[in-house]
Amino acid sequence: MSKKIGWIGTGVMGASMCMHLLKAGNEAFVYNRTKSKADGLVAEGAVWCESPAEVAKNADIIFSIVGYPSDVEETILGQNGVLANAVEGKIIVDMTTSDPSLAERIAREAAAKGVEALDAPVSGGDVGARDATLAIMVGGAEETFDKVKSLFEIMGENIQYRGASGAGQHTKMCNQILVAGTIVGSVESLFYAYKSGMDLNEVIDVIGTGAAASVCINGLGRRIANSDFDPGFYIKHFVKDMGIALDEAKRMNISLPGLALANRVYTLAMDLGYEDLGIQGLFKVFEQCDVSHPLASKIKRLPIV
Repeated sequence: MSKKIGWIGTGVMGASMCMHLLKAGNEAFVYNRTKSKADGLVAEGAVWCESPAEVAKNADIIFSIVGYPSDVEETILGQNGVLANAVEGKIIVDMTTSDPSLAERIAREAAAKGVEALDAPVSGGDVGARDATLAIMVGGAEETFDKVKSLFEIMGENIQYRGASGAGQHTKMCNQILVAGTIVGSVESLFYAYKSGMDLNEVIDVIGTGAAASVCINGLGRRIANSDFDPGFYIKHFVKDMGIALDEAKRMNISLPGLALANRVYTLAMDLGYEDLGIQGLFKVFEQCDVSHPLASKIKRLPIV
């Protein structure tokens, strides 16, 4: 049955995700800080709203996928945000990768108003969003998950209920910790191939079918081989995610040295001005290792030369 959905955040992934829901016959009310990024959705029949508050007033199930935890807090808990303008019975679904503790806070404050809340971060990048093949990991009340599951199934292929509020975000942290090490290994492998004078696509043809096979080498690796550094997932957002995971690890009194090293390399990518590239843009840090660069001294502090 058609539902009145709200969508806040129509960026690289959000626009495609909302489009799937819209084309499935749902009525959509949309907001994005940069209005032009919602033009494609409006052209397909979505209703433009001037604020998250307006989205909340019109929709029954309000989705958000924004940049940082501070954006989530403002969008959902701010004075002109979703919760302040949502009435009893509405559902908030935050699909941003964010702090587990913030997801728990949103759920508590929503429950006090009779509003239901889920944290439902995703994995799969721009391709997964475009092809509706995302993995979606969900925290919150299971009965709320059951109400929204049919909409999740329009956007993704692997939909998993993970437990109480915050559990979706904790699962996404597991994902990002694994990706952090895998992408560094993929970039190092292809940099080695590059310096050896080999064709990167041909190398991927071989190693991408064996024990080293992964989405990182077969997907992001192909982008590196073809000098495509456009963002399917921004470096700056990945650094944010790693920071959340490291903060959670500190809170749990555990050490994640591999993640800490990956975070150092990605932070360097930010220093070099690559924050708006896709995460495969890490390759450019390695390219700078043997050429003159104003930040060469920082590069040499890392064990990559």
